[in-house]
This record gives sequence, C-alpha cells and structure tokens, in this order.
Amino acid sequence: MATLILVRHGRSTANTAGLLAGWTPGVALDERGAAQAAALPGRLAGVPLVTAVTSPLQRCRETLRPLLDARPELEVHPDERIGECDYGDWTGRKLSELNDEPLMSVVQRHPSAAAFPGGESMRAMQARSVEAVREWNARVEEEHGENAVFVMCSHGDIIKSVIADALGMHLDLFQRIHVDPCSVTAIRYTRLSPFVMRIGDTGDFSGFAPREETSGGTGVVGGGAGAP
Repeated sequence: MATLILVRHGRSTANTAGLLAGWTPGVALDERGAAQAAALPGRLAGVPLVTAVTSPLQRCRETLRPLLDARPELEVHPDERIGECDYGDWTGRKLSELNDEPLMSVVQRHPSAAAFPGGESMRAMQARSVEAVREWNARVEEEHGENAVFVMCSHGDIIKSVIADALGMHLDLFQRIHVDPCSVTAIRYTRLSPFVMRIGDTGDFSGFAPREETSGGTGVVGGGAGAP
C-alpha cells in the first residue's frame, strides 16, 4: 500500500506558552514554527507526493501552507479524524497545573484507561486517527498506485498513537514515543505489515543537548514544544 509521511505541526503559540491547546480556535504558529514550516518544502523536495491531508486546526493548515505553495498541484483534504485529541475541560489549561491532577498519572502510565473530563478517551482518539490513516491509505493506493506517497499533518498525540498502532504497540506504551514540532514520521503500509521508516525526524540534533528542565521521564500531553 501507500507510504504515509506524517508531519506534526510547527511550534505553536500554545506550545511556547505551555498550554494544552486541544481544539481551541486561533492557535497559530509562533515565529519558530513559521520558520519550521517554511523549511518543510526543502526537506520533502525529493519526495513525489500525490496528495495532502490535514487536521482542520489552524496550526496544521499553516504548517502545510508553504509546501502547498511550492506544489500547487497538490490537493489538500481536511479530515477531522486527525484533529487534536478532545481534552474537554483540560483544554486551554497550563500543563504545569495539570501535572497535579490525579488523572495525569493515568494519562502517562495507563492511557488506554484515560478519558478527559468533558472530552474523549485516548482509546477513541487512537481509533479515529488510525481509521483515517487506513482509509486514506486505501484511497491513495486506489487512485495513485501502491508506490504512492502522501503527506498528513496532524498533532503530537495523534501521530504517536498512529506510530504505536503501526509498531503493534499497546496504547499504554505510546508515551514512550516522542515527536517534536514539524518532525517527519514515515510509515510504509503493505498488505501484511506496516514498516516504520522514520520517527520524529527533524534533521536537528540540538534537542539531545542537556536541558535545565526535563519532563521527569514522562511524555508531554499534546507533544511538547521541542528543543529550545
């Protein structure tokens, strides 16, 4: 089947403010995020993309805009199923405050049992995003052939859950996966098995440098802001 290029949106104003944006409208790329998006056409220059799919949220649409400007032949298809997790009552809150919520330890250690108050469960988030990926794989292959490559721009938790599915990992382990803003993940789907070719590739190794503050060995809900 087709090869999927998964791009996490560039760094957003919510990332730098430490907010859990969720489906909050009007969350845009910050200056660094815009620069990351501007570099995306060059990073993917050698990839013969046949179509683009995006979360309908502004930060994803802004991330794809330079790529679409560089390739006006590409059609772009919004798909709500790859939109951000619905964090419900947690939406718009500071991550530093949410760390004190009892539910946070469940989100980190047993996400398959986690459901956000007034929002959706992490199981439902993974189910809808994987369903979208599988349906787009089939559509792209039918329209463009089994060697086709397409790009999909989404969000940290969504991408991590799709990677976990492709690796055959239980959702309870998906917090071990990390994808920085505007990172590229590539998954080649075949009839019998997916093959994960890249995970969270930014081409920048500055994120491995020691930092004064760490996440304490836990995954950041929403995906984090990336390297300083």
